[in-house]
Amino acid sequence: MSLADRLEALSSVATLGADRLSEELIGELRGLDDRAGARLRLSGEYTVVALAGATGSGKSSLFNAIAGAPLAAVGVRRPTTSATQAVILGPSGAAELLDWLSVASRQYGDAAETPELSGLVLLDLPDHDSTEASHRAEVDRLVRLVDAFVWVLDPQKYADAVVHDSYLRPLAAHRDVMVVALNQSDRLSASDLVACVRDLDRLLALDGLAGVPVFATSAVTPGGVDPLRAFLVETVADHRARTARIAADLDATADRLAPLVPSRRSDPSLKEPERALRSALARAAGVPAVVDAVGKAHERRGVAAVGWPPLRWLSKLRPDPLRRLGLGRSSAPDGVLRRTSMPSGSAVSRAGVDSAVRSLADASSSGLPPPWPRLLLDAARSRASDVPDALDGAIGGASLGMDRPPRWWRWAAAAQWALLGVAVTGALWLALLAVLGYLQIDLDAPSLGPFAWPTVLLVGGLVGGLLLRVLARPFIAVGAARRRRRAASELRRRVDAVGEELILAPLREELSAYSELASAVRRLAG
Repeated sequence: MSLADRLEALSSVATLGADRLSEELIGELRGLDDRAGARLRLSGEYTVVALAGATGSGKSSLFNAIAGAPLAAVGVRRPTTSATQAVILGPSGAAELLDWLSVASRQYGDAAETPELSGLVLLDLPDHDSTEASHRAEVDRLVRLVDAFVWVLDPQKYADAVVHDSYLRPLAAHRDVMVVALNQSDRLSASDLVACVRDLDRLLALDGLAGVPVFATSAVTPGGVDPLRAFLVETVADHRARTARIAADLDATADRLAPLVPSRRSDPSLKEPERALRSALARAAGVPAVVDAVGKAHERRGVAAVGWPPLRWLSKLRPDPLRRLGLGRSSAPDGVLRRTSMPSGSAVSRAGVDSAVRSLADASSSGLPPPWPRLLLDAARSRASDVPDALDGAIGGASLGMDRPPRWWRWAAAAQWALLGVAVTGALWLALLAVLGYLQIDLDAPSLGPFAWPTVLLVGGLVGGLLLRVLARPFIAVGAARRRRRAASELRRRVDAVGEELILAPLREELSAYSELASAVRRLAG
């Protein structure tokens, strides 16, 4: 993957990681993005190499030896480099680069004397172990900016824990742009020098820098800086140190991010937690109670519709189950929230929803390190305060199919009125015969077999009405069961939509952000 693609991935990580990774880490990512972009925009003709080391290690002596002139003051026991010094070997044009490095002390070397080093900007850094805090801060600042490092150690302090713990080990990812110079080698015998280099190699291996070149150098011995000079010549010639340094920074950053945003082999299965959430929301919304009320309301209205007309008023003595809940009315206009009269969810149902949300978030964050379990749980709960009203609105706005009664109810009602008419006719006929008999007017009524027609009409109408009501009850019960199923399906669909919008959608959005972030980290790692 190209360096430009990796830098684009770095920008994506910084953007996606905001509010998800620590502010300190995001600040470092943005700082690296700015530094890398600025360095790539600046001159690629020059390679910036820093000489870094402790007090008395001989950095300034090496600096002078490579520059071919006594440009830096040399001391033995106390720090003599209080500010970074730069020597530019080659044509002028490094001013903008040195301005970006904030190096004010700069001199030009004799390019004719060292043509093979043309394009080198060599920095002599302050001592990293100086008692002056500003000196250490200057070293820390420039170590983050230069293209390549030369760590100058001396035989007395090459094992100093400060340089290994604070600099060499943290810069292990930059091994391709780093060498170590064991300076003042003229003070050691040949056997001691071999032993010292071998021990230094061991320490570097412990730092994760196994194989990093170690040069034995001496600023006072003829040819004592030749190995280091050869490294600088090669570094300047291939012009790769600048991009290699940035790539090493990206490698180190990717290694740091990998444990925080690990790649998962596959997304977790959320089927069961989502089903549990939907069931918990349905209970909290009172779906079972509404479904039961739909069935009872259908039976009540059916019995009233097909019952004996004179006694229909008795059914009105009992409240309609749906109307009692504020349901079953005609649908509200679009955009108007229909409120119900249902009681608010119990503590048990609310706890059930919270537990289901937590289980869903736990399943979503399975295998992920902090802070992702918390982030995913926060995302799932981000709109929790809207859930009760949304559930109430979903129930209140549901079409429960109670607006249009079955057609056969009208036919049965018409039959009941007809049978009532027959019974009334029979009753009036009997009453007329009784009045005529009282007036001693003898009038025989026609008969059907042994029964007079008035009696047949009266009894037949009453029995027929009762029989019709009895026969209609099973059909009403079947219709009530069908309405329950339809209502349950509609209510669950609307409740599921609430869960999708207010709980699952924010959670999936956070999971999607995690996936994008993990992908960006993989691209960052190249």
